Amino acid sequence: MNTTGGLKGGFYKPLSDSDQQYIINEAIGLLERSGIHVYSEKARNYLLKAGAEAAADGLTIRLPRSLVEDAIASAPSRVVLHGRSTEHDVVLEDSRVYFGTGGTAIFVMDLETGNRRPSTLEDVKLNARITDALEHVHLFTINVFPNDIKNNDHIDINRFFWSLRNTSKHVMGGIYSMKGTQQVVEMAGLLAGGFHELRARPFVSFITLVISPFKIDRLYGDITCFIAEQGLPVVTPTEPVCGTTSPITLAANVLVHTAETLTGVTLVQAVKKGAPVIAGSVGSISNLRTMGIVTGAVERGMINAATAQIAQKLELPFYSTAGNSDAKTEDTQAGVESAISNLLVGMAGANYIHDAAGLFDGDLSISYEKLLMDNEILGMCERVLRGIEVNSGTLAVDLIEEVGPGGDFLAQEHTVMHMLDEFYETNLADRTHYEEWVSSGRQDMKMRTRVKLDELIKSYNPCYISDAKNKEIRSRFPEIRD
Repeated sequence: MNTTGGLKGGFYKPLSDSDQQYIINEAIGLLERSGIHVYSEKARNYLLKAGAEAAADGLTIRLPRSLVEDAIASAPSRVVLHGRSTEHDVVLEDSRVYFGTGGTAIFVMDLETGNRRPSTLEDVKLNARITDALEHVHLFTINVFPNDIKNNDHIDINRFFWSLRNTSKHVMGGIYSMKGTQQVVEMAGLLAGGFHELRARPFVSFITLVISPFKIDRLYGDITCFIAEQGLPVVTPTEPVCGTTSPITLAANVLVHTAETLTGVTLVQAVKKGAPVIAGSVGSISNLRTMGIVTGAVERGMINAATAQIAQKLELPFYSTAGNSDAKTEDTQAGVESAISNLLVGMAGANYIHDAAGLFDGDLSISYEKLLMDNEILGMCERVLRGIEVNSGTLAVDLIEEVGPGGDFLAQEHTVMHMLDEFYETNLADRTHYEEWVSSGRQDMKMRTRVKLDELIKSYNPCYISDAKNKEIRSRFPEIRD
C-alpha cells in the first residue's frame, strides 16, 4: 500500500537560534576536553588515524573541534532510506517528517488472551505485515524481539529476513552480533541483485548506539565501523536519561545528546568520508522514585524536538523518538501520551520519528491494536503538518459573495471539490450520533480497532521475496527458521 510522508515540520521551536549555537559549541567542547570512552579497538584506531587524541589511560579518546566540524561537513545532509518499491522511499533531510515503528519490545499483547506474553518470531512477521498496510507508518523499524530464537548469532538474519518478506517498506533494525550484521548485509545484497545495487538503493539500515554517558562499547563500535565500511546507512543515536545518565535539566540532556550523537557521526566519517549516517535522539526523563525511564513524558517530546532543531542547524539527517507510553493497556493514557509526543516532535521537523506506533508499557510491549490506533493519530499529525493552504481557491471569496448572507455551501461544487482532501478522514474514531452508537453495540475505540485488525490479518498477506530468492537465501542461511 502507498504511504504518505515527507511533509514539512519545523514550526515548533523550543530552542532559540542562540540556544542552539550555545549547545553545539559546548557539546563539541566537551568532546575536545573530556572525550569519550571507546572500548572498540577498531573504532579507536579509526578515530586516532583521523586525528583524535588518546588519553594516558588508553581508553579515553578526545575529539578535536576541527575533527568534529570536518565530520559534520562531510556527512551527507540528505540520506534516502529506500523501500523495495519507489513509493516507499523516505528522504531524510531538512525538516521533512516521516513516522515509523520502533522498539525493540520483548512482549506483545496476545490477540487471543489479551494478556502480555514474550514476543516470538511470529510476532516479527505479523508486525511487519500489519505495518505494510498502514498508510501513515512510513517505514518499519523491527519492533519486537524473537525470544524463541536462543542462538544470538541467528537473531539478526531471522528478524531482517522475515521483515523483508512481509513488507516492501524500508526495514531498519537494531543488531545483536557482528556475524548477524554481516549475514544481513549479504542477504540484502542477494535480494537486491548484488551489493552495488544494494548500496545504490539501500532498503535496509542499521541502528548502533553511543551508550550514555559517553561510551562506545566494543560490539557497537565494531559494527558501526563495519556498516560505514560498506557504505550503508547507519543511525548513531544516544539515550541519556535526565537525572541518571545525564544531568536532570532538559537543556543538559540536549547537550549530552548532541555531544554523543556527534561522536557517532565523527566515527562514521572517520571510517569513510561521505558515508550515510543519521544522528539520533532517544532519551527521556527518569522516575526518581523507581529509577526507571519515563517513556511517555511530555518532556521526552520536548527533548526530541530540541535535538531535531540542533540536527537541522547542523544539516544532519535525524532519527528521533515519539509515540511512547507508560500505560499498561490501550487506554486513554496511551492515546494521550502517544499523540502529544508524536505531534510535538513532528511539528519540530524531526526527519524519522521512530517508536511512533504500537509501543507502550515503557517500551517493553507492543500492541497490535495500538499499531492501528497510532496510525490514526499519525494521520491526524500529518494533517497538522500539511497546514492550511491559503490561495484564491481556498479562500473562495467569489463563492462567499455569490452565496451571500443567509445562504449555505453544502451543495456547492467547491464543497464537493475539496471535501476529500481538506479534512482528515478517520478510520477508527466514532463520529455518529449517540443513538446510532448505542444501536451499533456501544463500541469503544479498542473494540472498533479490533474489528479492523481482524479483517486486516485475515485479508492482507503479502509476500515480497520470490520463491527463487527464498530458495537461494534459505540455502545460504539455513539458520533462518520457518
